[in-house]
Amino acid sequence: MSKPVILVVGGAGYIGSHMVMDLLRADYPVVTLDNLSRGHRELLPGGDFIAGDMGNPDDLRELFSNYPVRAVMHFAAHSQVGESVEQPLMYYRNNVANTITLLEAMQEAGVRHFIFSSTAAVYGEPLQVPITETHPQQPTNPYGATKLAVERLLADYSQASGMTYSVLRYFNAAGADASGQLGERHQPETHLIPLVLQVATGERASIRIYGEDYPTPDGTCLRDYIHVSDLTSAHLLALEALLGGAGNSTYNLGNSTGYSVKQIIDTARAITGHPIPALTAPRRAGDPAVLIADSGKIRRELGWQPGYEAIDAIIRTAWDWHQREAG
Repeated sequence: MSKPVILVVGGAGYIGSHMVMDLLRADYPVVTLDNLSRGHRELLPGGDFIAGDMGNPDDLRELFSNYPVRAVMHFAAHSQVGESVEQPLMYYRNNVANTITLLEAMQEAGVRHFIFSSTAAVYGEPLQVPITETHPQQPTNPYGATKLAVERLLADYSQASGMTYSVLRYFNAAGADASGQLGERHQPETHLIPLVLQVATGERASIRIYGEDYPTPDGTCLRDYIHVSDLTSAHLLALEALLGGAGNSTYNLGNSTGYSVKQIIDTARAITGHPIPALTAPRRAGDPAVLIADSGKIRRELGWQPGYEAIDAIIRTAWDWHQREAG
């Protein structure tokens, strides 16, 4: 029996494009909707592509009339913390208001399943680590606040409509598909691993370490890094659970291990053979000392098991991609 059509909103972005690839490998027919404001058409590995906006009811109505979509996977949020502080209205419009428009179009078309790409930013400053799904949710920036607003919206809307959903809160996405076809490309780039690797490719002169006086073993922040392909494998498990009749769920996604900024830089030096000069800078406001996920729930309930638990394996895939990008 043929598998149902899956709509990936924001499928031309970093995580979205990897999701499209995983769905195609699992023999799902895939439709991508992306306005290409931040995505890259050339990174899409296949499936049907619609240039459109989830905030445009006409685009959505036409798409749902042309494709028998069974489930929607949402990767189209803006996701830069600093930008969200500077432009909160843009973040609330895109991340919340446009998601409402998408849900309204789904309701009109009778689409009953929704996978939401969320974030550890909904937790804010951690009260304890590792962080479980029941940790208090007190985001410290508009980005996290908009993600939490959608999570609450989904709970209310599901109760009223019967739509089922899965929320996946992930920590630091990193790495690239092992095939070398896909990887991380942001403008501007704000994530540590690609910034470090851009020093190795000669695109940057040095990397900044924001704070060396945190209460951690080497004084720099500890973060939980998860390979992008492990993220998408978790989304695929969540999708198949919903299609199989499962109820609503919320899961953390991480490796449950923290790596410091200095450990990331040292590992990148070893892999690239480049000295990667590092400069010390003052702490950034709102940077917690430690962010580590407890992902035991999705391991127990869906049998998820990350394939890239070692940080050198994650960085190696990213390095292969960045070398190719640098040409």
